[in-house]
Amino acid sequence: MGLPIDFWFDFSCPYAYLASTQRHKLAREAESIVTPQPFLLGGVFRALGQAQNLSVTLSAPKARHNRLDVIRWAAWFDVPLHTPLRHPNRPVEALRALLATPREHWDAVIDAFYSLYWVEGADISDVNVLRQRLTDLGLEADAILALAQTDAIKDDLRARTAHALAQGVFGAPAFVVNGQLFWGQDRLPFVVRAAQGWLPETGREDFSF
Repeated sequence: MGLPIDFWFDFSCPYAYLASTQRHKLAREAESIVTPQPFLLGGVFRALGQAQNLSVTLSAPKARHNRLDVIRWAAWFDVPLHTPLRHPNRPVEALRALLATPREHWDAVIDAFYSLYWVEGADISDVNVLRQRLTDLGLEADAILALAQTDAIKDDLRARTAHALAQGVFGAPAFVVNGQLFWGQDRLPFVVRAAQGWLPETGREDFSF
């Protein structure tokens, strides 16, 4: 077995959605366990003093490139991608609902909530939308959404976000393997190698910009 992989994600990031579609393939290639680690990206941005909507900070050429880049990656992974209802859409209710869901159902809920945002153009900030999707999955939606509003779940999301910051996470998606952080869906080959014991920094620690 390879070293365990932590997959840090938020539903509001298109690149995290794209990475999420590859997480099972990643686990197979790395012969490792990929553990989903939800966190609030907006909370990380706030702690780091970054704009909540990074797209508004981009130049016109960079914004155009980013749009095309997302489209190209969706085509590369051969996964659906459609214009969201609004972006960024408030993900906190969906993240709390995930944390309130029994762990054995996390995979299905992660895929379902990402689909709502990035495929179906639905409003994941609307608890009624989440309720319907949880019900469609055969889950006890009312019980999950009630639990999602408790202090225990809210504190859990805050603690996970703080832990993401402590791990050096500054954006999504992020993968942490044996203390090494890899950012972006384009770093998946690095993640596979790291899970197999690769230490790319060895012997190059004196390099700096």
